[in-house]
Amino acid sequence: MLFRSFPPGDLYSDEPPLETYLHLQQMLLLIKCLNWWWRDRNDFFCAGNLTIYYSPYQRKSEDFRGPDFFVVLGTERKPRKSWVVWEEKGKYPNIIVEILSKTTAATDRGGKKQLYQDTFRTPDYFWFDPYSLEFAGFHLVDGEYQSLEANEQGHLWSRQLGLYLGICQNQLRFFNPEGQL
Repeated sequence: MLFRSFPPGDLYSDEPPLETYLHLQQMLLLIKCLNWWWRDRNDFFCAGNLTIYYSPYQRKSEDFRGPDFFVVLGTERKPRKSWVVWEEKGKYPNIIVEILSKTTAATDRGGKKQLYQDTFRTPDYFWFDPYSLEFAGFHLVDGEYQSLEANEQGHLWSRQLGLYLGICQNQLRFFNPEGQL
């Protein structure tokens, strides 16, 4: 029997550079806004373009992903080099947002969506295209992603965050339960 040791828990993120300036701005906006909104909370971690290692047997080319934006609830709010599931009590993201581009859209809508549904079991998954403004969201129901229905303003509810996500001035933004930016 081949024995494989766990990689160290302090793995650095190994994500490629962001696609475009709009991708960077969108990712930073989501991170900054949620950190501000929850500035008095210490029970979450949010990041962008940071590697999530989800298999202690991971290899360089597989068993890790770096969502454009993700939030893990019920964890300590502190800086991390990456998110290493086996070092984080088995916790996976509660919400993931992928920012679509021409080179990533098919994977974000297909393979990543399947991975987040079947392996990560991430309750809320969204994608947004900062150029076409395509926006979709899903909630995990009985192990399958179900499309979220938009409210009158076109916003989609994140049960995990207790906030709406919606488009304002061509950017994906958070809105409180009353619909305020």
